[in-house]
Amino acid sequence: MEYTDVSYEVSEQIATITINREKRLNAFRGRTIEELLHAFKRATADNEVAVVILTGAGQKSFCVGGDQIEYAETGSYGTSENGLWEIDDLHMAIRDIPKPVIAAVNGYAIGGGHVFHVLCDVTIAAENAKFGQAGPRVGSFDAGWGTALLTRMVGEKRAREIWFFCRQYTAEEACQWGLVNKVVPADKLMEEAREWGKQAAAMSPTAIRALKHAFNADSAHAYGQVKMAADILRVFGTSDEAMEGKYAFAEKRTPDFSPYR
Repeated sequence: MEYTDVSYEVSEQIATITINREKRLNAFRGRTIEELLHAFKRATADNEVAVVILTGAGQKSFCVGGDQIEYAETGSYGTSENGLWEIDDLHMAIRDIPKPVIAAVNGYAIGGGHVFHVLCDVTIAAENAKFGQAGPRVGSFDAGWGTALLTRMVGEKRAREIWFFCRQYTAEEACQWGLVNKVVPADKLMEEAREWGKQAAAMSPTAIRALKHAFNADSAHAYGQVKMAADILRVFGTSDEAMEGKYAFAEKRTPDFSPYR
C-alpha cells in the first residue's frame, strides 16, 4: 500500500507508525484507519520488528479522533477502499499484535486518539501532552474499548468523569491516574520511547507474546460490548442530534442539544 495519511519506518527492530495529518491535528478519516490497520498488520508479519511505536506528526497533536470537519462537510469520515469503516479492526490489531505497542504522545490525545493510547501497552507522554474525551460534545461516543479499558486503568469514578465532562488533563495528571507510564520533555519523547522499545526488543519474543495475550484475556469478554456499541454508534452517528455536535465543532460554536433531551 502507498501511504498518504501515515508513515512507516523500521530501525533497530522498532517499527514507528506515525499518523501524518498534522494540518488536521492528526485526526483520522477512513483512509487513515485503513493505512494504520495495514501498518499494524505489516509490523505483525515482519519478524524483524519486535516493538511498535505509535505517534503523531508534528509537536501539537498525537491524534484528536475522527475528523469532525470532514464529517460535517461530507456526512461521513469516509471509508476504506473495500467500503468498510474499519475502526474496530484497527483497535483489535493494536490489541492482538503479539509485540509491545508504545504510544508516544506528542500533544493532544483526545477522543478517538485518546482511545488509541489507552489500547497501547504503555504510554510515554511529552510534558505538553493533553488527554481527554470529546465524544459527548461532538455527538459521538466509544462505549466499547474506550470505556471498558479506561475503567480498568483509572477506576469507575475517574472514567465517568473523563467521559461525562469532556475535560482535558495534563500529562502529569494522566500519569498520576495510571493513564501514562512516564512523562518527559517534548524534545526527548522519541528518544525515550525508542529506549523503552530497545529494552523490550531484547526480551524473549515468545514470552512477550504469551504475556500480551494473557493481559488481554482479562478484558476479552468486552468484545461483544465493543461490537454492540459500534452498531449503536453507526445508527446514532447520522441522527440530527449527532450532526448538531459535528456542525457545532466545524462552526466553532457551542452545540445546542436541548431539543433532544
